[in-house]
Amino acid sequence: MQILRVPMMALALGFMLPAAPSLAASCGNSGSGFGGWLASFKKQAAAQGISQRTLVSALKGVTYNKTVIRLDRSQKAFKQSFRQFASRRVTKGRLAKGKRLMQTHARTLARIERRFGVPAPVIVAIWGLETDYGANTGRMPVMRSLATLAYDCRRSKFFQNELMNALRIVERGDRSPGKMRGAWAGELGQTQFLASSYMKFAVDFDGNGRPDLIRSIPDVLASTANYLKGYGWRAGGGWNEGATNFPVLQKWNKSQIYSKTIALMATKLAGKRR
Repeated sequence: MQILRVPMMALALGFMLPAAPSLAASCGNSGSGFGGWLASFKKQAAAQGISQRTLVSALKGVTYNKTVIRLDRSQKAFKQSFRQFASRRVTKGRLAKGKRLMQTHARTLARIERRFGVPAPVIVAIWGLETDYGANTGRMPVMRSLATLAYDCRRSKFFQNELMNALRIVERGDRSPGKMRGAWAGELGQTQFLASSYMKFAVDFDGNGRPDLIRSIPDVLASTANYLKGYGWRAGGGWNEGATNFPVLQKWNKSQIYSKTIALMATKLAGKRR
């Protein structure tokens, strides 16, 4: 999304996964050492099997981005109360569109539920909250954003891992670097997957030979369900706070406010309490 509409996965990065395994590259708190750091990181990537062709195409000309650092330091959405946060996101318009999309993609969503056990309202709620159903996926170059955050000392290890996985996405031919555009913290696609989650959970559900979380709605929805299943989603279980699957929503986003917002929107889309 654009600067004024920071995507939800980006807002929650401070709450997310444990730190990734340490890589050898150092870090910096200004752009002055970025070039040297990037050269060191390229050597590490090559040692982990990333080809020179990928390194050149993905990282040539990448520069430090002060805007990304500013956005990383100014996340404020989760300082709101749940009522404030949810009321601005679970809107009549968003719900109406979500219900229409559930009808449009009913067959696909039914197939997804049979395979992964995750019902349509939950998947569509995440889709709507993350990017307004694909309308605001972000336009920032993912490689530049991830390289900047990987170099920055605040969460260097975490984002070095994400940058390495973004290179793997390019290496296996899923996306060209120029087409890897997303949110300021490097999230990709219509439900805003970090690169590590893309590598682990992305599904080719439309059968064209590779997952595409940017343009293929079947891939987007199935991959979202696969993510939830991967963290323990139980078919037929409830999803509101205190129910079986609420802890799984917190694996999507560990902010209780955001997890409760997903549950609220899913309940309204379902038309019944779960």
